[in-house]
Amino acid sequence: MAVTTTGATRTSGPREAAARFALLPLRVFLGVTFLYAGLHKLTDSAFLEESGPGSIGGQMEAVRDASAVPALVDLGLHAPVAFGLAIALGELAVGLGALLGLLTRVAATGGALISLSLWLTMSWTAEPYYLGNDLPYLMAWTPLILAGGGALSLDAAWRARRAGRTAGAAGDSTTV
Repeated sequence: MAVTTTGATRTSGPREAAARFALLPLRVFLGVTFLYAGLHKLTDSAFLEESGPGSIGGQMEAVRDASAVPALVDLGLHAPVAFGLAIALGELAVGLGALLGLLTRVAATGGALISLSLWLTMSWTAEPYYLGNDLPYLMAWTPLILAGGGALSLDAAWRARRAGRTAGAAGDSTTV
């Protein structure tokens, strides 16, 4: 099968197809996971409370002294419910962006920042470090920050549509 890209013709085989879709499983996994995490926080009756078992306030109090950046926890402790709501809504936005491939680099950067903040606060004390889950999530966002959404993303559809408009506009011009 011949594929034309910017004037050059190349053959597309299984390797090229695999490379084209390589980021899709990562995007789906991270998108579903962050959507689930955000929804879970919003529907958990205990999470959006200032204190108590399972509350965002209780969790932050528990990790404050052992975190790598206690000042970051202190910021959230000023308004734990608002902070928990912001995290949940951020996870929802990141999850949707990753799953749809919509503003993928922005969504991935948001996911990486959430993962970094959780690693430096909530899972910092995991021993050995690789047992904490937030650091692997941080690393998993990196390919999407670097490469974008890849195939089957709204970003790719918009790029293709813009390229079609640009090519159509160039072909419609007449010289005098």
